[in-house]
Amino acid sequence: MAKTILIVDDSASVRQVVGITLRGAGYDVIEGSDGAVGLSKLTGQRVHLIISDVNMPNMDGISFVKAVKQLPAYKFTPVVMLTTESQEEKKREGQQAGAKAWIVKPFQPAQLLAAVEKLVLP
Repeated sequence: MAKTILIVDDSASVRQVVGITLRGAGYDVIEGSDGAVGLSKLTGQRVHLIISDVNMPNMDGISFVKAVKQLPAYKFTPVVMLTTESQEEKKREGQQAGAKAWIVKPFQPAQLLAAVEKLVLP
């Protein structure tokens, strides 16, 4: 059975590239256009990994991760931040919120898949 990954990014082109990369590797993909939409997609189904941008309208990635970690069904779901932000302070904020990895855009599909394979829940 394919594993499910939620992609949350306000850029449709980023969601598309990440989605193509993940689907090509055999994953099922759910997409959200910002943190609030991403949160609304978490309806109790099994999600093996979440990939989120940091800078988004309505609800940014750090707030989104904090909100996800409050949901019992997703408390242990690993989160990868995929963002243009590379400042240490932002990374620390992300880690404190519960992010397990930080990938800076532009990213290489192979780099993304390597992180996904390491972190995706069994």
